[in-house]
Amino acid sequence: MDNHEDALWEIAKRRAAFKKSLSVYFVVNSFLCAIWFITSGKDGGHFWPIWGILGWGLGLAIQYANAYNNMDVFSTEKEYEKLKKENNTTG
Repeated sequence: MDNHEDALWEIAKRRAAFKKSLSVYFVVNSFLCAIWFITSGKDGGHFWPIWGILGWGLGLAIQYANAYNNMDVFSTEKEYEKLKKENNTTG
């Protein structure tokens, strides 16, 4: 495979991993909400599943941005390509 195909393959893997993580997120958090609902009683009590929902949701948001917005801020390859372009234009 050439570099372009390799890059597309990496994007496809990140997107598939995100979709899998999102599915697990909904299943697990639905289960936790059901446990809270069953055990909370008439007053409702503290909605403790919110902490997992928010924390895990933040991680999912980052994973989404990486999969769909190509947030390769720390990519060695991109930095190398940028340096290569700068070097070609100056010399």
